[in-house]
Amino acid sequence: MIIFGPLLVIAGIGFFCWLLFTLAVFALPFYAGLTVGVWAFHTGAGWIGGAVVGVITAGVTFGVGQLALAFVPWTWLRLAIVLVYAAPATVAGYYATHGIAQMAMPSTTWQMIFSLVGAVAVGISALIRITGATPLGRDETRLARA
Repeated sequence: MIIFGPLLVIAGIGFFCWLLFTLAVFALPFYAGLTVGVWAFHTGAGWIGGAVVGVITAGVTFGVGQLALAFVPWTWLRLAIVLVYAAPATVAGYYATHGIAQMAMPSTTWQMIFSLVGAVAVGISALIRITGATPLGRDETRLARA
């Protein structure tokens, strides 16, 4: 039994870190859903109504970004859309890593270094997840069939 305690603690910490950084990657849809869900709750929708409205809003926010990436023909506008979604993810990754670093180490210099590394990692992960989730365009489809 004494072996399972530390293993479960490590597994729990790993799960919550994974969840935290997954939410950080999707910071913009999460924030939009949370904001609209809280607004719906305060206007009288109740807990269930606020949660449903928040989940729908988050999904629509993510879906609009994916549709915009799929149908916008200009590369510079695609880059702008990706940056709109990745910038909040980078900031959320910085603060998530900084919170964990504050609990793990007393040196503020190392806290800052780990926070910046976490921000870069989450920002790159957000760029990859957002751009990788788009369907193939017309040009890529033709190249794949040839």
